[in-house]
Amino acid sequence: MAFVKATRKKAKLRLALTGPSGSGKTFGALQIAKGLGGKIACIDSEKGSASLYENIVPFDVLELSAPFTPEVYISAIKEAEKAGYDILIIDSTTHEWSGPGGCLELLEDLAKAKYRGNTWSAWNEITPRHRAFIDAMLHSNMHIIATGRSKTETAQSEVNGKKTVVKLGVKTEQRDGFEYEFTVVLDITHAGNYATASKDRTGLFAGDPKKISEETGKTLLAWLETGIEVNPIEDFLKSIKSSSTLEELKFAFTKAVKFNGATEDDILKFTQEKDDKKKQLESTKSAAQLIAEASGKASSEV
Repeated sequence: MAFVKATRKKAKLRLALTGPSGSGKTFGALQIAKGLGGKIACIDSEKGSASLYENIVPFDVLELSAPFTPEVYISAIKEAEKAGYDILIIDSTTHEWSGPGGCLELLEDLAKAKYRGNTWSAWNEITPRHRAFIDAMLHSNMHIIATGRSKTETAQSEVNGKKTVVKLGVKTEQRDGFEYEFTVVLDITHAGNYATASKDRTGLFAGDPKKISEETGKTLLAWLETGIEVNPIEDFLKSIKSSSTLEELKFAFTKAVKFNGATEDDILKFTQEKDDKKKQLESTKSAAQLIAEASGKASSEV
């Protein structure tokens, strides 16, 4: 383990667009995708709504229908990768969580069938499935634009002696913490496709609400491209090679083989490097054990 100078690397976009129904999430996603440039695919779980905007930019669509299991989304993501798309719009991620056959429905069904209605126990099986969906997005070699429905939370309050309804905030219909996985999260209002950033690692969306347009995609791409060029395959090989324990080696190798951009040749390289490193670590461990045993024997003789 060693600390190195922090440098921002070139990366693929991880953008979430949230907003209430009708706020323009699909329209905004396609505008940004147009600005990014490249071959665009869209996973549409909104009953064909994406195709209504085919005039914005050429794109291909895969229309999903229930059940909206995490595995269905994962398969669609992998299919887009195999087809060589540059940008993938997932419209919408809400169905994976709260739609028919989504995680919440799976949770209830599993709890009734296996855990006597105990949803707490059922989470042990649902959480890994949802996590696999998140990982499929994060590890993809495509730009990812994910939309999510949100609802405004309100409460009754007293202002100047009068009862009134106040807005407490906007909550995305996805698992708590979902927004942490993205580089940028833009919350869209109904008014003219303007958005404010609830999370922004780029620093591009500070201040007043910004109108989403093709320029938004171009601006994001410019920021993404200013990082240092890296070869993820080489990084994975270095991580495997630099492992100092068998536990670190297992972690590095598992992360490498799960990388969606890895080819069969890359996986062979990972495996060979892992096997070589494992032999080295086991040999070093054996030598250390012999020394320890010899020291122990010498001490007992004294």
